[in-house]
Amino acid sequence: MKRPGEKAPPTVRQVTCPQCKGPSVYAPSNTFRPFCSERCKNIDLGAWASEDFRLPEDTAPQDH
Repeated sequence: MKRPGEKAPPTVRQVTCPQCKGPSVYAPSNTFRPFCSERCKNIDLGAWASEDFRLPEDTAPQDH
């Protein structure tokens, strides 16, 4: 039971891991946040290094 003047315990915020779509604790205790694990973080880093994430190339309109 909460005593007068006592703060409620902080709630743990969970987000969806961008890699595996599983739950991930979004708090300083999770050094891999927003990822759920080191594995998911490294998979994402590898995808960036391999240039798997790209923006569509802008093509200029051609003048005729």
